Amino acid sequence: MTTESEKPPDLPISGEEAEAEGGPPTDEQELQQAAQTELQQLKEAARFVTPERALQVLEALFFASDKPLDLKALEETTQFPREVLQDTLAALQATYAPGTGGVALVGLGGRWQLRTEPEVGAYVRRMLQVKPLRLTRAALETLSIIAYRQPITRPEMEDLRGVDCGAVTKALLERKLIRILGKKDEPGRPLLFGTTKEFLELFNLRDLTQLPTLREFQELSEESRKIIEEESKPPPPVAGLTNLAQDPDVAERMMHSTVESETALAQLESAIERADESSKSTAAVLVPPPPPPPSEPPKSE
Repeated sequence: MTTESEKPPDLPISGEEAEAEGGPPTDEQELQQAAQTELQQLKEAARFVTPERALQVLEALFFASDKPLDLKALEETTQFPREVLQDTLAALQATYAPGTGGVALVGLGGRWQLRTEPEVGAYVRRMLQVKPLRLTRAALETLSIIAYRQPITRPEMEDLRGVDCGAVTKALLERKLIRILGKKDEPGRPLLFGTTKEFLELFNLRDLTQLPTLREFQELSEESRKIIEEESKPPPPVAGLTNLAQDPDVAERMMHSTVESETALAQLESAIERADESSKSTAAVLVPPPPPPPSEPPKSE
């Protein structure tokens, strides 16, 4: 005999059992039944899925998802065989290849996400009224050190940067761009830091091997210097003007034109002066000056 405290937990009751006991199923039981029925339907549909149907389903999933999806998530959602998913992913990557349209299917280390192209990102941000993620110079320096030297401790970061990295490290942890990997086996047991999947997503990297090498950094610096030198050069003279200026016939015609212009200007000024004098004379004739006021008679004493 068991007491009330030793009574085994109640098991979920199906709709048929609830009806047999005389009570209608609860909302939770109905939801469970609906979920099980839908799962069975998806499993049955997956047995006869065609490549066209699989392409439609994965396209819709990537469109609706706000985070990257991997094969495991796609398999659990669709119940499609892994071979079908892999073939469909290859077809979608060809359809949404970078540079072919406004969106691209980006691979992020075993995960995929449908993203807008950088060239049209400004329009999307304006429509959604969102601001792009901005990192300060200190955050970028610290993040670069962690990305290239991970796993790395905070004292090692500060030794490379020459400044305290406590606040920057905390901010990068809050943004989930870095994570704690463990503790280093040395006195004090300092924490080890490394980058995260969110870091790869932010910079569109498949994995850390896609980070630029030191040689690529040097080549980029040389290319940037050439661009700056080209932009700082004065604009080239208009073709033909130098030769025209050295032509004596052209110089003589320009001098004659200058003299004629000055003569015409002097004649115009003289005509304006004569017109002013004529207008003054006409005004004097048409409007005579007013008569002087009458003089007052002398006062008698």
